[in-house]
Amino acid sequence: MSEKTSRLEGFHKKGLEERVELVKENSSVGEAVDDLVKKGLSNQKADQMIENVIGTYELPVGVATNFKINGKDYLIPMVIEESSVVAAASYGAKLARDSGGFHATTTEPVMISQIQVTGLSDANAGRMKVLEKKEELIELAEEQDPVLVKHGGGVEDVRCRVLKSRFGDYLVVHLLVNCQDAMGANAVNTMAEAVAPRVEELTGGSVYLRILSNLADQRLARARAVWDKEEIGRDTVEGVVQAYEFARVDPYRCATHNKGVMNGVTAVVNATGNDTRAVEAGAHSFAAFGGYSPLTTWEKTEDGNLAGSIEIPVPVGVIGGATSSHPGAQANLEILGVESAEELGKVMASVGLAQNFAALRALASEGIQKGHMKLHAKNVAVQAGAEEDEVEEVAEKMIEEEKVRADRAEEILEELRE
Repeated sequence: MSEKTSRLEGFHKKGLEERVELVKENSSVGEAVDDLVKKGLSNQKADQMIENVIGTYELPVGVATNFKINGKDYLIPMVIEESSVVAAASYGAKLARDSGGFHATTTEPVMISQIQVTGLSDANAGRMKVLEKKEELIELAEEQDPVLVKHGGGVEDVRCRVLKSRFGDYLVVHLLVNCQDAMGANAVNTMAEAVAPRVEELTGGSVYLRILSNLADQRLARARAVWDKEEIGRDTVEGVVQAYEFARVDPYRCATHNKGVMNGVTAVVNATGNDTRAVEAGAHSFAAFGGYSPLTTWEKTEDGNLAGSIEIPVPVGVIGGATSSHPGAQANLEILGVESAEELGKVMASVGLAQNFAALRALASEGIQKGHMKLHAKNVAVQAGAEEDEVEEVAEKMIEEEKVRADRAEEILEELRE
């Protein structure tokens, strides 16, 4: 049997059935991938996941190719409605591949749960009382999830902060919980709720909120890569560095810069059944430390090559929630072949970096619209009522005329059907 690889030449030119077979041949996925081709989520399963279900809403599943991360090849499922994102990630990974691909690391999978204590005459004294009973509070919290503790997780620390508010000083108690391979929201929330009454007894204050924080700054993934100047062009190196600097000094540009990073990250989060809102909230909050900043960093090396790096919170899991209940998420995790939440975080960071490279490269050269236009034209043709055998011709005609608009699509359709 041939060695499995993510370097699938001409993958985008294959038919859907051929792509599925190539994914099967080059990943550990079995028949579960068929759920993606048919319908990953039944109405019955959906009715068990959320309230007031009336049906399901489907999005495309694409596979990003060419990724080598820490020496391992990955085929990366991405769920997104936006054209060009999967192609851009694959292209960015392809150009980084000859320089060794991506090198990624993560911190421990630690989530934070917060307990808000109010009504204190001396918040600092309350802080000291809580810290004096740290071991007792840890024991109480860990009693809520013996399975997590058995698997090596549990509370790693208790920390306290005093915040000024309009209603007096707040004492905020943080439980730092190693969640292992789960995202951990339910575990940390349960622990905070269990500990809160004891915190009230210790401090004499009143607890209102006891809830996880989506600013998962203790659960970070980092990735870096180098793009060779001879491969991408010296002008591209300069252009990407200039584009990064624009984002660094201007929050208007930085918002779009980081949105581009999250195009890649969130598509993987979605594909694996994780919480897209939690990851987005965490990433943008993390970027806002000390003023809103880019999630990636770009610089020219001494050799004139382009070096990129990324650091983002990754509050994600490979067990629990929709990752375990959604058949599409299960199939995508099989394709991806990750064995832990930490490995998944490394993949997400690498995809975000590749995505950002491809976007900045396009913006600094021919502009973003060129890559978008072909698929956008097809979408416009479909919206105008083009049948399957008409879409290509209508799209090509609009691109040739540089008039990718709904009214022109309708006119071309009328001409074709006369």
